Amino acid sequence: MAGTLYTYPENFRAYKVLIAAQYSGTPVKVAADFVFGETNCSEPFLQKFPSGKVPAYETKDGKYLTESNAIAYYVANEQLRGANDFHRAEVQSFLSFADNVLLPAVQGWTFPMIGIVPYNKNNVERAKEELRRGLAALNSRLLKQTYLVGERITLADVVVFATLLHAYEYVLDPAFRAPFGAVNRWFTTLMNQPQVQAVVKVPALCAKVAQADPKKYAEFQAKVSGGSGGAPAEKKKEKKEKKPAPEKPEPAEQPDAADELLAAEPKQNDPFETLPKGTFNFDDFKRFYSNEEEAKSIPYFWTKFDPANYSIWYGEYKYPEELTKVFMSCNLITGMFQRLDKMRKQSFASVCLFGEDNNSTISGVWVWRGQDLAFKLSPDWQVDYEVYDWKKLDPASDETKKLVEQYFSWSGTDKNGRKFNQGKIFK
Repeated sequence: MAGTLYTYPENFRAYKVLIAAQYSGTPVKVAADFVFGETNCSEPFLQKFPSGKVPAYETKDGKYLTESNAIAYYVANEQLRGANDFHRAEVQSFLSFADNVLLPAVQGWTFPMIGIVPYNKNNVERAKEELRRGLAALNSRLLKQTYLVGERITLADVVVFATLLHAYEYVLDPAFRAPFGAVNRWFTTLMNQPQVQAVVKVPALCAKVAQADPKKYAEFQAKVSGGSGGAPAEKKKEKKEKKPAPEKPEPAEQPDAADELLAAEPKQNDPFETLPKGTFNFDDFKRFYSNEEEAKSIPYFWTKFDPANYSIWYGEYKYPEELTKVFMSCNLITGMFQRLDKMRKQSFASVCLFGEDNNSTISGVWVWRGQDLAFKLSPDWQVDYEVYDWKKLDPASDETKKLVEQYFSWSGTDKNGRKFNQGKIFK
């Protein structure tokens, strides 16, 4: 299992791997000559890791792994992975919870405060509430046990700890974290483990919430754009209060190094460029949809839609029995949207949650360029799509027109009679 880890300094995703290696005794060497934006753009690196993303791992016998949770699992020992089948399943559950529930909330709150994304009060407040609910779920668990799975530290603890690290550093002040005493106890316990301290320069716990400063964001934008001085895009009028335009997902990298990393991120071709262009203008429709009521925007969609070069699809989550809390289900949608960020330019979707806690389902209507399932155009887009059943819709049929109206206007019930609860727009 010995191998080389490619990463930049202070990458919280790499922390997962390195802490796991400390516990298991697996020798992991961090590539000393790695330069983000250069090494990971080079032809030899891309031959091994086509996505160009880090952390990336090369085993001693020439095998290659990406995705931090998978690498951490590979270098871990049996105790970290889980002592029995049920514990192993619980570990995987917490890894998913960290990525899909905690991480979007942590980044949604911390990144505006340190100038990585523009501050938007509604988005920050929503992220705070999502993080509050996520911490409450963890607290309930940790009231009953010392660690998240079993009676010893596992990958569940390592991954959740790394995911929460920046929140505890920048925004979780004493007042906010006070209700979560069990989580705080668990976090400080992890923080003081020698295996953790061998990897992480552990920060002091947040004493005062970091404050958003427009100057920080302006400086960050100047670095990312190379000082081009381009004016920021004009803010568009929001649609109704219930239908906010999703904020551009925050970069997944470590905030301390984010300006350098985003500026150096390798450019990738748009997979849609291989398809006929057609006449449907997504930007035009998205503006109209955001600014007008559905009584106007839905007919507008049909007058502009080009069925020869664009297609409409219905996607439904395969495992509704796994959907328990509504807020967690909504975070599944948010996580999927974030991972599909580069697909936004040539696609649009309205994804809805129908039902209530312990009786809900996720489904949506998607529109994109091309006639085939768009997710197959890029490996980067294939993380989530397989947990959905996909059906191509006939744009000429009355059934499709009814579905489009229902999902674009957020109304009605699903096929099992569950009432519309809430939705998210991908645009």
